[in-house]
Amino acid sequence: MQIDYAHRQSAHCENGVTAGLVTHHGHQMSEALAFGIGAGLFYGYIPFMRLNNLPLATFRVITGAIFKRVTKELGIKTVSRSFRNPAESMRALDDTLAKGIPVGLQTGAWWLPYFPEAYRFHFNMHNLVVYGKEDDNYLISDPVFPEVVVCASADLVKARYTKGTLAPKGRMYHLAEVPSEIDLARAVKSGIHGVTRAMLKYPLPIIGVSGIRYLAKRLEHWPEKFGPEKSLLYLGQMIRMQEEIGTGGAGFRFIYAAFLQEAAGILGDDRYLELSQRMTGIGDCWREFAVRAARNCKGRAGAEDSFPAMAGILRDCADREEQLYRELAVLVG
Repeated sequence: MQIDYAHRQSAHCENGVTAGLVTHHGHQMSEALAFGIGAGLFYGYIPFMRLNNLPLATFRVITGAIFKRVTKELGIKTVSRSFRNPAESMRALDDTLAKGIPVGLQTGAWWLPYFPEAYRFHFNMHNLVVYGKEDDNYLISDPVFPEVVVCASADLVKARYTKGTLAPKGRMYHLAEVPSEIDLARAVKSGIHGVTRAMLKYPLPIIGVSGIRYLAKRLEHWPEKFGPEKSLLYLGQMIRMQEEIGTGGAGFRFIYAAFLQEAAGILGDDRYLELSQRMTGIGDCWREFAVRAARNCKGRAGAEDSFPAMAGILRDCADREEQLYRELAVLVG
């Protein structure tokens, strides 16, 4: 049993799954366009939530939100289910595949055996597409891998029912009804509205542009508050959240820059091209922060890599992002 599904590698799993499923059903969509329409760009520093016993930072909206928003904006009806019983969830997966429908799954990356050992970590929000089954093995299009992969049924059950923060609980989803015509221009503008609202107007100080400044204010005092060892643990967590887990700070800015390029063509307005170039520069700014943070973690920090200096980079990112989002908000009206 195998569905004719076109595998495409992407930078981020949920973007790739969303774009892949929409494309499979007849509407060509890039990863960047899925990310933009899905209002995926976000920032939050959430010290009271923990990942590996360290504070959580997020550079994208919560898992599932991109898929949900893209399909809603395009008028696509979907089916999404979670299951208490693993056996029931696998039967539902098999039944859906038997109908010729590729299925998106939320999984725990640690339990996926095709992940190289060096890249395995406890992350429960990894999305992939199952497009077939041979004997007791599932055929998988995992967007972060260059080629399709195979996963044994027992391993896939473990990945679907791993425990911990944001456990997947057997979640599966697929497209049910897809309109023949979609309004991309309206969806693009709506996605931009979603990002500008979240980054500029969220009522909590730990979210959006305010959240970047919130982190900067605290980061510069970590050495005196926590001591050198713990402050480096916190800094290492920021690097992982930014550059390793789910594409992170700089990577998501680069994807959004690509989305703004596409938006210029869809909306017929070259002003988005200039904003795209500036967003790329903001991504470079975030990457500079990561480089300096890595020097600290590796014991190679120079005078220019101090915690106050890194906080200054974050404030520069916040200032540049705030100005860009304000201009975007005016453009989309």
